[in-house]
Amino acid sequence: MDELGRKSVEAFKQAGKTPLVLVLDNIRSMHNVGSIFRSADAFLIEAIYLCGYTPRPPHRDINKTALGATETVTWKYADTTVAALAELKKEGYMIYGVEQAEGSISLEQFSLRDAKTALVLGNEVEGVSDDALALCDGCIEIPQMGSKHSLNVSVAAGIVLWKAAEGLLISKQ
Repeated sequence: MDELGRKSVEAFKQAGKTPLVLVLDNIRSMHNVGSIFRSADAFLIEAIYLCGYTPRPPHRDINKTALGATETVTWKYADTTVAALAELKKEGYMIYGVEQAEGSISLEQFSLRDAKTALVLGNEVEGVSDDALALCDGCIEIPQMGSKHSLNVSVAAGIVLWKAAEGLLISKQ
């Protein structure tokens, strides 16, 4: 494991972060939440906001997929997604829903700018709530070619996190 250069919890906390926050809008599955924590750890994001009835650590079913990432990734709880987004707006974040919506931009056109950015991931069935979408500066859509035109929320999170961090990863090579 030493050869992999993995950060300790303390080294992770001290490391420079990808200027990105994830906002989980009423995610119901603990396994999805744990998987999103794990992807957030992989890309060194700033924080995750767990909103509404989204499950919160500590919980055995979250830990099962997070594999310790709940100890490294900073997280906050908000009663509502609207409250979390209002807080992030006050702090100067640009907010994008990850959603198929009129006027959304395709993921390949998205790049993380210098601006602080928050990405909203929606409920497994309903997607990003209308109240949350109303506070977004725009939406990002993951291009898809199959018949379903939807992805599991934890898979979608991994895809958008990779794309958001892509420029940062390339610049470190």
